[in-house]
Amino acid sequence: MALDVKWIESEIEDQYLNDENTRPWIIGFSGGKDSTMLLQMVWNSLLKIPAELRKRDIYVVCNDTLVENPKIAGFIHQTLDKIQIAAAKQGLPLTVHQTTPKLEDTFWVNLLGKGYPAPNNTFRWCTDRLKINPTTEFIRAKISEVGEAIILLGTRSDESSTRARSINNNKIHINSERLRKHVLPNAFVFAPIKDVETPEVWTYLLQVNPPWGGSHRSLVTLYNNATGGDCPLVIDTTTPSCGNSRFGCWVCTVVKKDKSMDALIDNGEEWMEPLADFRDLLQENRNNRDWRQKWGRNQTEEEEDEERWGPYIPEKRAEMLLKLLQAQKEVQRSEPDMVIINYQELVAIQVTWHRDSIFNHSVADIYNQVYGTDLARSEFNNQEIFEKEILKEVCAEQKDFDLINELLQIQKSRYILVNNYGLQHDIENHLETHARKNIR
Repeated sequence: MALDVKWIESEIEDQYLNDENTRPWIIGFSGGKDSTMLLQMVWNSLLKIPAELRKRDIYVVCNDTLVENPKIAGFIHQTLDKIQIAAAKQGLPLTVHQTTPKLEDTFWVNLLGKGYPAPNNTFRWCTDRLKINPTTEFIRAKISEVGEAIILLGTRSDESSTRARSINNNKIHINSERLRKHVLPNAFVFAPIKDVETPEVWTYLLQVNPPWGGSHRSLVTLYNNATGGDCPLVIDTTTPSCGNSRFGCWVCTVVKKDKSMDALIDNGEEWMEPLADFRDLLQENRNNRDWRQKWGRNQTEEEEDEERWGPYIPEKRAEMLLKLLQAQKEVQRSEPDMVIINYQELVAIQVTWHRDSIFNHSVADIYNQVYGTDLARSEFNNQEIFEKEILKEVCAEQKDFDLINELLQIQKSRYILVNNYGLQHDIENHLETHARKNIR
């Protein structure tokens, strides 16, 4: 039976209008074929609804793990920019949001800073920290604002028997809506394209151009060059892993070989070879006994246990950082703007090493060795930067961050002067000034 686009879009229209409380829609967008088809169908359905009836907010949420395949990440960022601009021009109540892991939860801070071993099937610590938690926090924030939310996913029954069972088992009917329960309280999942088969997805995308402009040629080319398979937006543990062929993290060591990256390199993206080599280094040495401590992170060397496989030893953490920066430098020869590990992560790694009493290695020394710079050790030992990143993450709004940061600066200035006299007065005056500005 041929794909009935009109029927699916009419159902989306009905669902959009069938809610007096106008619970927001949160569309999980990964940039792959399924989420692209979903967003496009929702978009076209909205255009058929009179502007005065488009009262439900729609949030397009894309999760960036910060270790996405660089080629795919670049494509997704460009697509998100087009979506945001086009939605504003067309008057749609749709906004784009990108979630990222907290600084202390990023891949490099955990691997190189804390010494977590590269993930495998028995210890996949990355999924929660990089994928589930950032998106879950966004969804929870929206639920706290209005009470409930509906999550739209591009999950399809024919992708796997496990996913098909999950969709059917959790399906419920509320006010004639095709919803299923989500693991989060007051959250429901709507999967409009769950019955669409893979060939139908491709036929649709090849025949219907995206309403945000351009065509799907770049997406099709990426799939062809990477042997197919995208990593869906992961919002709970029932979502399947990315598999052998995926658009996902380039550092993934859950699979033995990254077929997608190898295929991209074979199809002309040779600049990614240093990344593939580094990923293989992680894979090959994940269970190398010489790389691992015999005591845990919360233990001391005196508690050494021959049977324990603890975090990476300090020497190997430093060695891996060296090789990662060398790979980044090599990549930047052809891709000058490419950043594999950012400055905040380098600071957090140094802070973590300091907390772990690892004084024999310095991020600044390693960075200088690779880039030929002359940075002081204090450059990457800035606890204040680390704390500011954490403060940004816990503040609901930028104005909250600004106020708290200003108060901390007042406290710091008194501390530097070794004079706390008048601190309370200074803080009270600043709060009064801040309040008067807001009233105006």
